[in-house]
Amino acid sequence: AMRIKHLPYAMLGLLSLVLISCAPVYIPNVINAPLLSKAGELQLSVHSATSGFDPQFALAVTDNIGIMLNGSFGEASYEDSDNFRKHKFFEMGAGYYQKLNDNFRFETFGGYGFGEIQTDYGYYQWIPHKTINSKRFFIQPGIGATFHPFEGGVSARIVHLRLTQNDRSSNGMFFEPAVTGKIIYKRVKGVIQLGFSVPVGTYDLTLEYQPVMLSIGLSVNVGKMND
Repeated sequence: AMRIKHLPYAMLGLLSLVLISCAPVYIPNVINAPLLSKAGELQLSVHSATSGFDPQFALAVTDNIGIMLNGSFGEASYEDSDNFRKHKFFEMGAGYYQKLNDNFRFETFGGYGFGEIQTDYGYYQWIPHKTINSKRFFIQPGIGATFHPFEGGVSARIVHLRLTQNDRSSNGMFFEPAVTGKIIYKRVKGVIQLGFSVPVGTYDLTLEYQPVMLSIGLSVNVGKMND
């Protein structure tokens, strides 16, 4: 029988296969929801996700201002077809956070990301075997609570995505709500996140996108400890 501790990884692999029947062009990265509490707090995280390998960085510059750096790197092939996708994505952001009391916190981040995607076949205006460049702006409010040793929060990321390939371009917006849960042990947190990516508003992106975000990761606080 499969050991219980291996179950989350098995679920992640299964969902990745089920949800991605073809190579998506837009692959939403893991939402960085640090729930910072005071100046000097520094969090380093790594995630295994439906988006691939996602490293993250978050720093509380002051008691109310934070910055973040995020990355996403992935490569996948698909059984019973010649389709594949490979991507790399980098993102930076800054925002405001507020420790409401000993347990609850509010945060809002905004920023910019860029990257590229390669796939083995095209979508309408996209040429197969060619790199598609992506640019993305985002705003991300969230709220969370800590009841040691558990921490959890809800984020609502809104993104504007622009894809370009040669002289072709396309724009679209996505609403990406997510729930993040963490288990705390001293300076280390085990993290799991489930979210969805939904096109909204004017939507002229003729592409396949990944509708579900699922990740498992670890976060380490190497700065000041939370109160």
